[in-house]
Amino acid sequence: MDAPAPRQFGGVDDCVEAVLAKVGRRITLCTPIGAGKPVALVNAFYRRAVADPRIQLAILTGLTLARPQPKSELERRLVGPITQKIFGDAPEPDWVAPLRAGRLPANVRVQEFFMEPGAWLGVPLAQQAYASINYTHVARNVLAEGANVIAQQIALRPGGRASLGSNPDVTADLIPMMRERERTGTPVAVIGQANDRMPFMFGDADVPASTFDFVVDDAHAYHDLVAPPNLPIPTAEHAIALAASLLIRDGGTVQIGIGELGDAIVHAMTLRHSQNPDWRRAVADVGLLPRFEAEMRALGGDTPFSQGLYAVSEMFVDGFLDLYRAGILKRRAGPDGALLHGAFMLGPRAFYEALRAMPDAERALFRMMPVSFTNELLGPDWESKVAQRRDARFINSAMMVTLGGAVVSDGLADGRVVSGVGGQFNFVAQAHALPGGRSIIAVRATRASGGRVESNIRWNYGHVTIPRHLRDVVLSEYGIADIRGSSDADVAAAMLAIADSRFQPALLADAQRAGKLPASFRVPDAQRSNLPERLERALAPHRAAGRFGALPFGTDLSPEEVRLGGALRRLKARSETLPGKLRIGAELLRPLPRDAESRTLFERMALGRARGLRERLMRKLVAAALRIA
Repeated sequence: MDAPAPRQFGGVDDCVEAVLAKVGRRITLCTPIGAGKPVALVNAFYRRAVADPRIQLAILTGLTLARPQPKSELERRLVGPITQKIFGDAPEPDWVAPLRAGRLPANVRVQEFFMEPGAWLGVPLAQQAYASINYTHVARNVLAEGANVIAQQIALRPGGRASLGSNPDVTADLIPMMRERERTGTPVAVIGQANDRMPFMFGDADVPASTFDFVVDDAHAYHDLVAPPNLPIPTAEHAIALAASLLIRDGGTVQIGIGELGDAIVHAMTLRHSQNPDWRRAVADVGLLPRFEAEMRALGGDTPFSQGLYAVSEMFVDGFLDLYRAGILKRRAGPDGALLHGAFMLGPRAFYEALRAMPDAERALFRMMPVSFTNELLGPDWESKVAQRRDARFINSAMMVTLGGAVVSDGLADGRVVSGVGGQFNFVAQAHALPGGRSIIAVRATRASGGRVESNIRWNYGHVTIPRHLRDVVLSEYGIADIRGSSDADVAAAMLAIADSRFQPALLADAQRAGKLPASFRVPDAQRSNLPERLERALAPHRAAGRFGALPFGTDLSPEEVRLGGALRRLKARSETLPGKLRIGAELLRPLPRDAESRTLFERMALGRARGLRERLMRKLVAAALRIA
């Protein structure tokens, strides 16, 4: 017997009333992370709960992307147009402002398992409600929380097919669990909100429309998907990416993430494939070869990708399309012959547009699956997964790594959560379980904090995401530390070798005090020039030749926005120290520049004609920011 067609609604409010009639006033609403979140529908549930305190509403989700709140007028002028590019006409989550202010109604609870990185550090209510969960355990845990409603954006097709689009990650696992609960007498509701901007993705994302109890399809409410732009790639990320590109084996499997590092890795892999002699020179110039020749031979390679790669990644990012276009992502895996299996996707607007424009047969090469498939080996198809995921290289980033090999990716020593564990632990464990698999953790050697430079390679830290017994390969801009199965002394020595040289003496002293390195140990001379200036000099001729640019794949940002964003970040960093403040003060006394580029930048900030003292001061600050290197 065919399953009944879903009940159709032309608006979110009518759908909410139907859900209340079916499941009652206690709503535990699960909704996906990122682009798949049906914000308009969740807003309708939130408004209904605000209006009726008898309703108990729990919103269980992750990575809620909301428009930023500028902290100054200067920031507002820069960020406002950029925000419009990212969010377009996507609705704003109504629950975010009350959550930030600590004023959620008593009958509403919001719990996230992964936060927008850094966005909720100063929000006690969000910190208290955070749930630390491996991505593969989210479906199980929200079911235990009493999940009875699931809602997400979908793509619809004539003929009774629907697609979970950007987010089968948890939904595809959770719906069968909820249907089983329904069979035991607990009413549930599965809701899809149609959006014509959502690409129709295949794999486990492709489902019968009868999967849903209710579908909201309002053509007037179709809206843009949230689309974070490509950001400029710093030198450190380019150097880390060169090291990563040495460790990827032709014919193997790869996972990368979103952001500047992911873009840099794609760029380095593309150079290895299509401009191999230039790539080899760059690898040598930054000091990776011959120093890490053994690691390259054991783990990766230095030739073009003749067999090509297959990708299995919780995140399907636009970089995978770049690898596909470059002829690198071409190894088909599994009975479906996919080039990639991903669990959720997020990327620039052109990424979504490219997927929508593909013929079905081509788009079907990129299959969307639940995290139980991408992030996990266990299950009835484990033998097939092991065979497909040969020579897997799972590349993830971290905030800090200790000299013992423990990884800090999601939280601070005081307990505050920066983001979340997400799938990182899943992929590290999977790398250890797979024959030939390796986990590669990338970390910048330093960071700027409070006007000072600090080392991201630490002796120890009060919080860890990946314990040291799962240590594997760590990359910094200064090289490769292959520390799987190594002794504590060898791990400490390898981590010191890729630390910034300004911090090596103090780190070495810590390790020696703890007895982890002998008193006679000395950092080799060749590893004592790990400084940013060396990397800048090494990449300078390659940049002059058009390689390792800030935006090798372009961006939705204008050149003016890229320039102003970097300048204002430097201005803020300088303002955190007394010497920096003095420098800014001196710059404010200088005459305004009169060149055409400066005039264009002032116009972008709506300061072409400054009105009043406040705008004249802002224009002076912009000029100071542009001058400060």
